[in-house]
Amino acid sequence: MARPISIDRRNLLIAGGAGLGLAIAWGVWPRTYAPNLTAARGETIFGAWVKIGEDGHVAVAIPQAEYGQGSWTALPQILADELGADWRTVSVEPAPLNPLYANRLGAAELFEGLFDTGAAGFAERYVAPAALMLTAGSSSLRAFEDELRRAGAAARVLLSKAAAARWGVDWRACVAEDGFITHGNRRARFAELAAAAVKEKLPETLPLRAEESGGLAGQSVPRLDVPAKVDGSANFAGDVRLADMVFAAAWSAPPGARITGLNRDAAAKAPGFLMLVEQGDWVAALATTWWGAHRAVEALAPRTAGGAMPSAKGIESSLVRALETSGTRLAARGDVAAVFKGAPLIQADYHVGPAPHASLETQSATARFESGRLELWLPTLAPGLARDAAAAALGIAAAQVVVHPMLVGGSFGMGIEPTVAAQAALLARAAKRPVQLTWSRREELARDPFRPPAAARMTARLGGNGTILGWRAKIATPPSGTALAHRLLGGDPAARAALLLQGGGDMAAVAGAVPYYRFPAFALDHHPVEIGLPTGYWRSGAHSYTAFFTESFLDELAHAASSEPLSFRVGITGEARLVRCLSTAAALGGWEGGVPGSGQGIACHSFRGSHIALLAEAHFEDGRVPRVDRLVAAVDCGRQINPELVRQQIEGGLLFGMAAALGAPIGVEGGRPAPARLGALNLPRLADTPDITVELIRSDAEPGGVSELAVPVVAPAIANALYAAAGFRLRRLPFTAAA
Repeated sequence: MARPISIDRRNLLIAGGAGLGLAIAWGVWPRTYAPNLTAARGETIFGAWVKIGEDGHVAVAIPQAEYGQGSWTALPQILADELGADWRTVSVEPAPLNPLYANRLGAAELFEGLFDTGAAGFAERYVAPAALMLTAGSSSLRAFEDELRRAGAAARVLLSKAAAARWGVDWRACVAEDGFITHGNRRARFAELAAAAVKEKLPETLPLRAEESGGLAGQSVPRLDVPAKVDGSANFAGDVRLADMVFAAAWSAPPGARITGLNRDAAAKAPGFLMLVEQGDWVAALATTWWGAHRAVEALAPRTAGGAMPSAKGIESSLVRALETSGTRLAARGDVAAVFKGAPLIQADYHVGPAPHASLETQSATARFESGRLELWLPTLAPGLARDAAAAALGIAAAQVVVHPMLVGGSFGMGIEPTVAAQAALLARAAKRPVQLTWSRREELARDPFRPPAAARMTARLGGNGTILGWRAKIATPPSGTALAHRLLGGDPAARAALLLQGGGDMAAVAGAVPYYRFPAFALDHHPVEIGLPTGYWRSGAHSYTAFFTESFLDELAHAASSEPLSFRVGITGEARLVRCLSTAAALGGWEGGVPGSGQGIACHSFRGSHIALLAEAHFEDGRVPRVDRLVAAVDCGRQINPELVRQQIEGGLLFGMAAALGAPIGVEGGRPAPARLGALNLPRLADTPDITVELIRSDAEPGGVSELAVPVVAPAIANALYAAAGFRLRRLPFTAAA
């Protein structure tokens, strides 16, 4: 019998090292780029995705960030299932920057509808050459399942061949299970076969395992990241400590403004103060502690000139004026103008304010710049973009920058932005020693590329039998998708040229507004508007407000047609899986038809290959404060690799959507966004959390996106429930702004 394996998984959570390992001949693998994994002592490299150690551990390289969504569990689970590994021996390490790990699907989802080259052309022209490793668009599993499954199968075949050669049997008769290769009564650990296995050759056709009961796929195996997070041994960016390191805090001027005056003498009195670094539109203080640096920045009392944050009223006025312009038609079916001509129409206007990301961990980065070479430790969803931004700030080649991706304490899209990486690089060069920069909550909210505000004018014509004959959505919102693409891909001349060819509309800015309901005629118009406020990607993107427009207006039409809202939806829904979600949520939630006084509302959405329906129960406390009592969700996201991860993401998405719907509106105080504290954002606490039920519908369809799926349906479901409770309609987000 082989000796038992004893591994401390906390020590394996992030493996690595500078040693060289044995690699299989890459020519037999269908890839374009060479792998660049490194092996620690005793590890053997199998291609670009997996290493096996002589102690039996299986280290899987994962190109996606882990910020709570479970990618560091679901992705290695796929490979381990195909390999036949023992889950207790599986560990994770961040994949190195390499076009091999470029997330083509994630980039296509992020820039939804912006590039007319098609998904494959977009990936090959812009994503792969830039090594755009990206955690976005609920794409991790969909983008890498096939790659990881093939990598696991390849390693299994090579191990089987090594065992077969040792025993003189046919490798096809060998079985990989629980970290062993077996044949009859013979068995050998992966660890003892690894060195010989990489010398074997892969067959022309790579055999994949048939789906079998008892495998890892489809099981709620324990998360790999949780033990270290629970006992505190997991390292986040704020835990990094380097020799001779100092700490920094920053203050930024409003967009378009420059700093004209600073109280330097007051800053110098802060405890542990070392120096100031001034960069025109931002300033940073360095000190022996972060608190000292923060106190110094506060004492600076910066004065600025030029630029100004727009007021909430100014933003709303800009959006309303934009709705009166001609706009750009982005999608249509039938002739809406003909359907509307001379007919009685139903119209409603909706307004959505900007929303902050407000993750628990603020932006931070540690930088060390020595001998023309920069090292960065930071929580990032796009390490290549962080590398390029830091290199550009210092004027050095990107090859001179090494990025160490850290665990991320939440992101919701904020981690895509590379600003903090460039700032930390400049500070390290100025200080001539390692610097850890951490944004205060006030600074992060001031620099937050908010979810863009939007206004919609929804118009429809009902037929005599209550059917919808025509539907038009006019949406005014900044061209945030184009702006994001310019920020992230603007360094690529081809991408920049493609963006310049875009028309007046921005499909990414109105994504999700093309109805999945069956209307004889519909039209979608985008009315771009500049509001003077930075905007960016926010969890679920434009779907977070377009679903609010669609599902709220549909509810209004159902009531206008004297129809029960659930039946009204089912009658015009062409997607059978979505209908099943609706009927399941209604049955589990005890749907009473949304009648007056019931406090029940329902909404649904189809998104990134997945479907969800949500029944909400809500009421007004003291006649004016909206409260959510219950949320019942039914989800069909296709085949589930780890059902518990799916459930966690749906529950988290429901709470995130509720926080955005009921949270404090963003205003401006002293030229900066307000409120400036996490506690003032009116985020839901435990006492505010409703009873939540999530039903996962079994499906053999291909996996769909999950991490953003629940967010879009929350606001409309609550709005519809509040209408049923009180008899008046809230058409503004967040609801507290209109209560």
